[in-house]
Amino acid sequence: LFGHSYGALTAIEAATDASVEAVIAYEPAVLPDEYRVEANLAARMAALIDEGKRHEAVKRYIELVLNPEGTDDLDAWLEEWPVWPDCVELAEEVVRMNRAVEQYQLPDQLDVDAPVLVLTGTDGPDFLRESARAVHEALPHSRLVEFEGISHSGPGEAPEVITAEVDAFLDTTT
Repeated sequence: LFGHSYGALTAIEAATDASVEAVIAYEPAVLPDEYRVEANLAARMAALIDEGKRHEAVKRYIELVLNPEGTDDLDAWLEEWPVWPDCVELAEEVVRMNRAVEQYQLPDQLDVDAPVLVLTGTDGPDFLRESARAVHEALPHSRLVEFEGISHSGPGEAPEVITAEVDAFLDTTT
């Protein structure tokens, strides 16, 4: 079972109830406590959507989660990003996912019997690296791998690097 970001969180949670052979979780979206105090992205996005500003709502998400280091011209970058129109179309779903992340409390221990590979990159948001480490520590059978120079978009940004690590993990667990 493979998941990325919110999908990684749901994959791990699914594995607490379902029998799976292995779980691969790329930067599971869990807010560390120090970030939870300011966690209001879902509400800010919802307000923008209510004002008819779907593009602006999704831009806030892009700025905080996918592109935290910023860019000289975010609008130009988004125009070139092939999935941008789809992201705007799914704005309400992005709000729902963010709300779920903001409300989720990581337990001290996750009851997952399967081995779990937790992946993170050095170039994404700090809170997601912290999240990956916290999830790793809460799992009884996990391995944590941190990729140098790869961001939160790692699976799409560096698929060969990610795939090699996933294949090596699966070779030893299945």
